[in-house]
Amino acid sequence: MKKEIQVPLLPESVVNAKISKWHKNIGDQVKYNDNLLDLETDKIVLEVPCPSDGILQEIIKKEGDLVISKDVLGIISNSKSIQRSLINKNFFENKIQNNNMENNFSETPNVRRLLKLYNIDIQDVKKKCSKSKITHIDIENYIRNIILKYKNNKNIINNINEKKSKRNINRISMTPIRRKISERLLESVRNTATLTTFQEVDMSNIINIRKKYNEKFQNKYNIKLGFMSFYIKSVVACLQKIPQINAAIDGNDIIYYDYFDISIAISTSRGLITPVLKDVDTMKIHEIEKKIKYFAEQGENGKLDIKNLIGGNFTISNGGIFGSLISTPIINPPQSAILGIHVIKDRPIAVNGKIKILPMVYLALSYDHRIIDGKEAASFLIELKNILEDYSRIIFQI
Repeated sequence: MKKEIQVPLLPESVVNAKISKWHKNIGDQVKYNDNLLDLETDKIVLEVPCPSDGILQEIIKKEGDLVISKDVLGIISNSKSIQRSLINKNFFENKIQNNNMENNFSETPNVRRLLKLYNIDIQDVKKKCSKSKITHIDIENYIRNIILKYKNNKNIINNINEKKSKRNINRISMTPIRRKISERLLESVRNTATLTTFQEVDMSNIINIRKKYNEKFQNKYNIKLGFMSFYIKSVVACLQKIPQINAAIDGNDIIYYDYFDISIAISTSRGLITPVLKDVDTMKIHEIEKKIKYFAEQGENGKLDIKNLIGGNFTISNGGIFGSLISTPIINPPQSAILGIHVIKDRPIAVNGKIKILPMVYLALSYDHRIIDGKEAASFLIELKNILEDYSRIIFQI
């Protein structure tokens, strides 16, 4: 009785997947619903469960192979004889391999140590002493003769005593996520008339709010009060006032959205992902904080649902968590704008004719100039600056 391990149905927007890791080896006992392998797409990582109890008899598709829906990845068998034959096969293969190792290391450990220490080819020693079996005395005599012969040539002595330096490269194929990021970035650069405008913001008001309420907030909602939720709520308020930013080009038409789905750029070990917070205008701050944490954890584990990666009208990218002071973010198509947030740094600022040290942050808005004019872009950042510097504007909606 055999069962095929098949690629699950991939979403319509995903063409293929790459086998990133097999968690089982041929001959392993497996159980129903065990995670056999991981498939990596340009959006998420999918786990492939075991279709039945049995033994992994055959691996058809290996790590690094590209596959599509319904491809056969391997075979599960419940035959115990298969397991016994595999054990016997492995036993004889190991025995042959051990015999080969014995042949490769016929010289004594002392001889091998000297050869490695002085970077000497054993064949050169054999030519000099005309012996098939070399001892450590032969090696020592060989070294002594070389040194005596070339005692005035320091370069040759150094070549004997020093190992040659190695200059290696490590070539790996790009992951589907990294390839998709590359494609989308190039698409954005080629197909948008991108311009970036900047603004600086005094974050004293937000920092004071966090200091005052963070402990109570955390005790009540079991989540820290971060900066990102303030940025998101402030951005939504600005998008409501300047609808040209919350829009996209579709052929010869402009689409204006009356809802607010915000993409959040999150860096993971697998690459950059942009999960979407949907209908953010209806969410409370603690709900936003919890959702961001959920996205980050699921994204790092490769278990983020693909529905969380679809859509988004506007993107926020926070390079400040990595210490970035200023940057020009690239638009996430088909969106028309992206906000880059940077590290908060104490800087000397002129306030009413006096110099003060204030926690400042640079904000960068990259926008598609085909649909957004400089006036709208500048107005958006000024409005955002005003809200962040006086967050009570959110309460009174002014």
